[in-house]
Amino acid sequence: MMPLSTQPETGDDQYVLVASLDNVRNLSNILKAIHFKDHATCFATTNGIKVTVENAKCLQANAFIQAGIFQEFIVQEESVMFRINLAVLLDCLTIFGTNSLPGTSTALRMCYHGYGYPLTLFLEEGGVVTVCKINTEEPEETLDFDFCSTNVVNKIILQSEGLREAFAELDMTSEVLQITMSPDKPYFRLSTFGNAGSAHLDYPKDSDLMEAFHCNQTQTNRYKISCSNLSLRH
Repeated sequence: MMPLSTQPETGDDQYVLVASLDNVRNLSNILKAIHFKDHATCFATTNGIKVTVENAKCLQANAFIQAGIFQEFIVQEESVMFRINLAVLLDCLTIFGTNSLPGTSTALRMCYHGYGYPLTLFLEEGGVVTVCKINTEEPEETLDFDFCSTNVVNKIILQSEGLREAFAELDMTSEVLQITMSPDKPYFRLSTFGNAGSAHLDYPKDSDLMEAFHCNQTQTNRYKISCSNLSLRH
C-alpha cells in the first residue's frame, strides 16, 4: 500500500479542510477527555481545530488542536464548522485498536468537502489503509462564556494531576461542590456537604499544586458535583 501522503486523490483544492497526522493517538486521547456527550461541534480556522461538547447548555468542554500539531493543515475558507457524532469519530480513529504494535502507529488524513458532505478519514497502519466517511450535521449554536481577560477578578491555575487527587478525596454524596478563592486564607478551598457532614480541602497559595495564583477578592461559588466529575475524564 502507498503511504497516505501519496494516495491518489483528486486534489486538495476540492476540500475546505485537510489535516494529517503521523500518529493519531494523541488526537484520540484529547477527544476522549471531552467525550461525555455523543455529539460535538468542530470549528476550524488557520489556527487549528476546536472541538466543543456541551451538556444541557450549562456545561461546556473544549479541545484545542493547534495547526502546528498537524504535519499538514489546510483551511480553504475563513472558518469551517460542522457537527459530528463524536462516538463514531473515536471509533474510527481507533479502528486498528488502541494498542499498536511496537514501532507502528496509525497515520491519519482527514478531509472535509464542505457543508452537507461527510468527514472523510484515511487511516493507515502497517501498510493497510482504511477509509471512513462520517456524516456531518448542521452545527448548533454553542455557549459563549465570554471570559474577557479585563473582567477576570480571580484566576488560579493548578496542576491537573494534583487536582484529580484532590477530587478523589471529596465526599461524592454531596450534590454540590463549593469552590472558594480568596487573596487571604483559606486561599483555595474545595467544600462538600454530604451524608457525613461538611468537608473542606484547603490549599495555600504557595502549594505545589499551584501554577499561578491571582486573587483580588473573595469569591465562593457552587456547582453540581456531577458536572465537576466530568473534568476527571482522561
